[in-house]
Amino acid sequence: MGNMATEIIAFLLTISGWILISSTLPTDYWKVSSVDGTVITTATFWSNLWKTCVTDSTGVSNCKDFPSMLALDAYIQVCRGLMIAAVCLGFFGAILALVGMKCTKIGGSETSKARITCLCALHFILSGICSMTACSLYAHRITSEFFDPLFVKQKFELGAALFIGWAGSVLSILGGFIFCFSITEGFSISEYSYNGATSFTSKQTKITKMNKCPETPRDALEQNFSARKFGRNAYV
Repeated sequence: MGNMATEIIAFLLTISGWILISSTLPTDYWKVSSVDGTVITTATFWSNLWKTCVTDSTGVSNCKDFPSMLALDAYIQVCRGLMIAAVCLGFFGAILALVGMKCTKIGGSETSKARITCLCALHFILSGICSMTACSLYAHRITSEFFDPLFVKQKFELGAALFIGWAGSVLSILGGFIFCFSITEGFSISEYSYNGATSFTSKQTKITKMNKCPETPRDALEQNFSARKFGRNAYV
């Protein structure tokens, strides 16, 4: 029962992490920059993996999609690939978790369900690593440009999407390791109970054999001799 509860907790953590990672991909604010001035001239510039936009003080946004994928910077293309891979890995990991968990009726024997659960944990761990790598790479580019004194273009800051992606990555990796812990815990408990039952049976069998062991002729002669000696002393 405890092993099943551990798997349910791991499933909730990984699904929550996968939802956060999936919501990070289309989120607008990966990097943000503001130009302060009067109420009329205040504007907010923001960008994500797909487009760059500007929002004025009245709330009107003007967006421009990136014109060509081949003309993009390398770090944006890498981040796109890593985030898409993270979403796909989390999706297949969720399907494998539903098949391999002990609370479900599909998946076959206990051994096959344990193997499927282990594969599910690997999918979620890789999903979290891909998402964390993408968010960290994007954040490193923003911080390196922000603190570079020779960079004369507009400087940006970290957006909310990066923090959401980091949180989802941590939840996915943590849930994947909890899945692995639940598998090892189940194997250790079954092995311990099997060895204990064997030792108890062997010990009980040994005691029974000792109780049922017949007397040897030498033991019978010694008992007969001691009885005669005791009777002779009592007669004297």
